[in-house]
Amino acid sequence: MNRLRLVTLVVTLANLALILLFPPFDYQSVARGVPTFEGFSFYFAHGPNRTVNSGFLTLEIIVVLINGMIAWLLTRPGGDPLRRFDRQRAILIVVAVNLVVILLFPPFENVNKLTKAILPSFDGFYLVFGDNSKRVLVTLILWLEVIFILINGGLFWLLFKDRSREGLSADQIRRLSGELKRRK
Repeated sequence: MNRLRLVTLVVTLANLALILLFPPFDYQSVARGVPTFEGFSFYFAHGPNRTVNSGFLTLEIIVVLINGMIAWLLTRPGGDPLRRFDRQRAILIVVAVNLVVILLFPPFENVNKLTKAILPSFDGFYLVFGDNSKRVLVTLILWLEVIFILINGGLFWLLFKDRSREGLSADQIRRLSGELKRRK
């Protein structure tokens, strides 16, 4: 394991620990009866009428793991990553940034507009660290966003695959393997 991959692993594990220590909480009001998004706070210091928003917490954990895997792929050994532009690496970076942005600005629904529809409506995208005391986080729409970003990112990653080494003869493969051995 190279140094960059070790840093990637440590940063991913540190992010997971931070997310689990400061999970998202919902406040269950007795008057409203609907849990509203309260924000993030220390897990062992939560008060009454507060529950962990397990849907958003699961989504956060999955996004951190996916971004960790993307960073793992970006730090693969072999070749200089700064030497030439690689479209697959660019796609991975764009997918990672998109996942972070949709977690920072998730869809919210106003408490007064809550319905029992299969697909909930939403009031808009708001900063997750803002005042969302009168809003409910719409995790179903957030899951759909994550799924579409991952599917589109995977399709683009396959589309931009480097096909320059396909269909090589046995002699070309031997020369390429000798060249790779000399680089190490």
